[in-house]
Amino acid sequence: MLKKLKSLLGGGEKKARASAQGLPATLTKEQEQHILQSGTQGQRQALAERHDARPEVLYYLAEDASAEVRKAIAQNPSTPIQAAEKLISDDDEGVRAELARKIGRLVPGLAPGEQTALREKAIKVLETLAEDQLPKVRAIIADEIKTSDQVPKDLIDRLARDVEAIVCGPILQYSPLLNDDDLREIIAAGISIGALKAIASRANISVDVSADIAATLDVPAIASLLANTNAQIREDTLDQIIDHAKTVEELHAPLALRPQLSIRAMKRIAGFVASALVHAMMDQAELPEEQAEDLLERVRERLSSERVGDDEESELAARALEYFQKGMLDDAFVHDQIEANRRELLLQCLAVMADLPVTTVRQIIHSKSGRAVTALAWKAGLSMRTAYELQTKYALVPAAQLLSAKDGKNYPIDDNELDWHLSYFVEQA
Repeated sequence: MLKKLKSLLGGGEKKARASAQGLPATLTKEQEQHILQSGTQGQRQALAERHDARPEVLYYLAEDASAEVRKAIAQNPSTPIQAAEKLISDDDEGVRAELARKIGRLVPGLAPGEQTALREKAIKVLETLAEDQLPKVRAIIADEIKTSDQVPKDLIDRLARDVEAIVCGPILQYSPLLNDDDLREIIAAGISIGALKAIASRANISVDVSADIAATLDVPAIASLLANTNAQIREDTLDQIIDHAKTVEELHAPLALRPQLSIRAMKRIAGFVASALVHAMMDQAELPEEQAEDLLERVRERLSSERVGDDEESELAARALEYFQKGMLDDAFVHDQIEANRRELLLQCLAVMADLPVTTVRQIIHSKSGRAVTALAWKAGLSMRTAYELQTKYALVPAAQLLSAKDGKNYPIDDNELDWHLSYFVEQA
């Protein structure tokens, strides 16, 4: 049994501190007795750490006055279970924490029927520690047994309902002993944000559990649910999430990037998320060109109707000029504005950078022409990589009209042609 304990708990034969404390490689009973009666704390601790110490010696040291000695007893895989029973209620939280870590690793490795008496005693110690007043101790137990199916179900149920997220979280996310009924009951009873997010992150989530999570309207949990590719979500549940997400920006990205969205769901999502997210959603779905263009057209119509008022436009124009004068307008700035969906501010900035009227820049962005948008980026002094990002994520240029970089980074057409594409819009102004 000693060999199995060492294997389960990572214990190799060691005699830590023995040399430092002057203890011989092998101790006689008389030498052990001498250390117990008159040894220094360091010698007693070194003895408590030894895997070859007799069980009765380790049992005796479980009541040592030094917390460090008792902690060594709690850690030692050779410590008899009777000594562990004495340490359950130790006044030192560090001792209880180390005992929790050791017992938490031991019990899942003791299969039912294997030395029944030892297993029953170890489980009793585990259950007692799982009720410790210190959340840290309970959390250690939860983390050690979270993936085991060889621990009592009632222990898992108790930890899953713990009020502390650091305790219930690992159990709720990983325990194979929790079924759908358990999870739905726990959700219905009301749990903390962290605990609900843990359920939403489980390896497999049924449609019913997903529906219950969505019904809570808890944003972090719903975001985790959407990001979980193994979570099964019914169409009506997804519709509820979409309705909720319209006014909750934190859900836009996880919703748009949810795999295997129906074209119907994508059209609804495209009605309110940033254009960059629409493009990412389309890329992930690999839509046929006709469906992709239909989706882009819906987004263009929405964006064209989202014009700011005159006062706000003047304020944004002044801000763009200020940024230009401070030397802030560059490729990185443009990228950040696209990702943050600051469309009107970026429009004003592009106008300043390219030294063009805002109305002309707006016409170019709405033109669906990859060459025109690329020419605008060139006039603004931006890289071709940024020009491509402006085409795809900002101007929503159709796939057939996109102009790609030459050699991965260079403008594919010369300056004269770029200037020609701009001149058409300048003449129209």
